[in-house]
Amino acid sequence: MPGERVYPEDAAGSFPTPPLRITDSDGREITVDAFTGDADAEIDALVAMYDDFDPEDRAQGVPPVGESRIREWVASLLEQDGFDVVAWHGEEIAGHATLVPDDDATYELAIFVHQTYQGAGIGTELINALLGHAQASGAALVWLSVERWNRPAVALYEKVGFETASAESFEMEMAIRLNDDTG
Repeated sequence: MPGERVYPEDAAGSFPTPPLRITDSDGREITVDAFTGDADAEIDALVAMYDDFDPEDRAQGVPPVGESRIREWVASLLEQDGFDVVAWHGEEIAGHATLVPDDDATYELAIFVHQTYQGAGIGTELINALLGHAQASGAALVWLSVERWNRPAVALYEKVGFETASAESFEMEMAIRLNDDTG
């Protein structure tokens, strides 16, 4: 239950706001920017990334499988009052991170990096830009769940400032406070 979730008492430091231009560890020029899906070509690029997404990297049923189901899922994400950022490599999307609102004060984080781009530092930049985008807009509380055996993901979340909130099942809940204005 969102009301029972435990968040750190202190706000994390500041995060960079998009757009960010980086060179990943494989030497690729990447731009991380806020995503609104205002252009059909942007939506098509995001759907293409998810349509080619490795089934082994899916968690908790997302992203869905099949182009029409992916389009519906992306549309539903963009209809909510959340935050989205994508990592662009030229005209191709390398990754997507989203904050989906739970209620007026809390957001759930989800991040997806295409298998071609994993392990190159893009996930860290996506999360930093997403948290910076949300922090600048006044969002305060963010949480996520991750399978406890997924040590690379847990390490990434800890690196950007998430703390373990609950570890009672095979999934861990982690949380971060972006701003101090929400109890």
